[in-house]
Amino acid sequence: MADAPTYSEAVMHPSRALHISLWIVQGLLFLLFGMAGVLKSTQPIAALAQNMGWPGDVPAALVRFIGISELAGALGLVLPTATRIKPWLTPLAAAGIVLIMLFAAVFHVSRAEPQFVPINILFAALAGFVAWGRWRKAPIPPRH
Repeated sequence: MADAPTYSEAVMHPSRALHISLWIVQGLLFLLFGMAGVLKSTQPIAALAQNMGWPGDVPAALVRFIGISELAGALGLVLPTATRIKPWLTPLAAAGIVLIMLFAAVFHVSRAEPQFVPINILFAALAGFVAWGRWRKAPIPPRH
């Protein structure tokens, strides 16, 4: 009967289930933030305002900045770990998405739109899971 792995062994060799879970969440967030980022950075502000409301109430440059930030975060969630080129960027991208979602929650509260806060918190928690997982528990080693 094999002994249970020690804490240091568990950190050095994370479970396959954790890696799979992280990849699933990374892929989901990549799709969500990639699509949102493309829309906010390319669609006319009037069309965005018609569908979302808030883009018509803030400067267009802010909408574009948010879109580009979301797109950069989406790419950062997947590309560094998939290519194993500077994979330490993935947890940083995930942390950036946590910040975007926390700012979004504060923004929606300030606009008396509390119905959007739970989804902001959910996405922040998922991105936080990726940041924690890829930084501490299941980092991807760089390519040599």
